[in-house]
Amino acid sequence: MKKTSNKWFKKVRWSYLPISWQGWLIHAIFLVFLLTVLQAAIRGEHSVSDVFYVIFPQWVSAAVVMTWLASNKS
Repeated sequence: MKKTSNKWFKKVRWSYLPISWQGWLIHAIFLVFLLTVLQAAIRGEHSVSDVFYVIFPQWVSAAVVMTWLASNKS
């Protein structure tokens, strides 16, 4: 019987790269989320600092979740 790898990501320096279709899917969802938050912030706010205050907490929390998931699946 062929043993399949349960790894979705590969650790590269200080980051993780997707190596399976599951990893690529999670990575794509992560990027779509970041772009959606940025688009909504730009549309709803009037200054650069307002945009920063809207995206910063969401991007940081998404990055923490993504890093945790990638470290557990690598």
